[in-house]
Amino acid sequence: MSLSSLLRCTSIRFESKLIATHFVLQRALSGADAINALRPFYFAVHPDFFGQYPREREVNENSLKRLNGYLENLQKPGRKSSPPTKLTFYVRGTQDNGDNQQDILPPGFRTVSFTLQTKDVLSTVTDILKSCSLPVEHMKGIKASTEKPKGPPKAGTPFDRPIKWDKTYYTFTGYRDPEQELEQAKRVEPTLSLWLSKNEPKATKKHIASLPRRNELNRLKTELCHKFSLADIRWQRSWGITHRCCQLQSLSRLSLQNPEALHCLQGHTIVFTDQSGMNASGHVMLGSMDVHQQWIKLMERVVSYRSLQQHSEELKERISLLLGGSQIIHVERLGPVQPIHTHYQALSTFHKSLVSHRLRLHPRSLQGLSMTLENDRCTPSLHEMGHFILPTNCDPPKLQVFLQRHAPEARERIQRKMQLQREEDAAVRECLQGLSLGGLSKDPSVSSSQMLTCCRRLLEQRLPLTQGLVVCVSHFYSVMQDGDLCIPWDWKG
Repeated sequence: MSLSSLLRCTSIRFESKLIATHFVLQRALSGADAINALRPFYFAVHPDFFGQYPREREVNENSLKRLNGYLENLQKPGRKSSPPTKLTFYVRGTQDNGDNQQDILPPGFRTVSFTLQTKDVLSTVTDILKSCSLPVEHMKGIKASTEKPKGPPKAGTPFDRPIKWDKTYYTFTGYRDPEQELEQAKRVEPTLSLWLSKNEPKATKKHIASLPRRNELNRLKTELCHKFSLADIRWQRSWGITHRCCQLQSLSRLSLQNPEALHCLQGHTIVFTDQSGMNASGHVMLGSMDVHQQWIKLMERVVSYRSLQQHSEELKERISLLLGGSQIIHVERLGPVQPIHTHYQALSTFHKSLVSHRLRLHPRSLQGLSMTLENDRCTPSLHEMGHFILPTNCDPPKLQVFLQRHAPEARERIQRKMQLQREEDAAVRECLQGLSLGGLSKDPSVSSSQMLTCCRRLLEQRLPLTQGLVVCVSHFYSVMQDGDLCIPWDWKG
């Protein structure tokens, strides 16, 4: 018997022994088993644990949707191969984040990015846990149970995959291994032009369907701002157009039923968010899940909130005099929504610690610099954007030394940030005009330098498939429900 014939017979016997095991393995770890196996992962990334961190919550929500779609596709009978899927999560950290992320991410968080290109649920679950540095010991029991074949399948039972020959068959015969070719193809991430060619028709269809809702949203926003002299209406999270329209329609109905309640909002900015109240910037927050009665109760407290905001501004002025003319700010997009009463308490505590010591700072030595306060921080730091991050409870003498030592670097970073911002704004305008985009924005987690790189490459490519569409630069590819396109800032050409 020839070597190739011997290999073929050996491969068939080997395949017949494994085929039942593979069938059970593919089907056993699905549904409830997959959920149980991923419990450590869900506990670390579930959006419900990120209620105070809107940016991280939104990224995890989008990534979980795409992950669930990937897992569902793996469990479909006669499924097609899933394309490689790159996901990014904010993980409630159990490890040290390192100095590089400490000044950028909220305390206890770390970012994890990985690409899924597995062919079964078991491998997918294992890869996810390992990528997030989460324990996989509990997977041993699952593997043991799934690898016990419950007997060969009955005659005539169809399998959801073709026969796979042993690797030695392809080595000695010289035939091409289709599985190896498929794996190599999967490792190649899609280029932007290829992804657009596949998804542009779907995005265009959704975008056209959303135009009436977009017009209605603009009409309602303009009408409410004009009627009640509002400074602006914003949204904390990137809800879809339909969701935003429903929120404004609800506010419009309330204005017809109880117009007196909304007059107290004159001059304020309204922010639809997850909780009602007033934030550290003095914006009135309307909880998206609250009913009209809760909104009315909030509006009745706006006067007291204004008084608390005024006291907060007075404390900021006193702190500025003590700290060489620097200003206390609250960077909303980099952190959680901070209620005004929490902000006032932090200012009061910080002010009391400063007045307990006599600092020797020139009245204008730190003018032009800014700082934020964090209750759970132990040591001061300098953010990459140029502002200081200070602990509410600090040691004033050590704080003075830190501020004086890092003031020159802070000014350099501010100048660098302002220059980057100018270049980014110019690049965005050029993209909007040169590419005929309907809109161009970025996710809060995308830095100005990353956005600038992305815009410059878009201008070089001059892709025609984006004309008229709204593009959001993020960390992943996605077509949103209203036709907006999400593309990674580091897309491949």
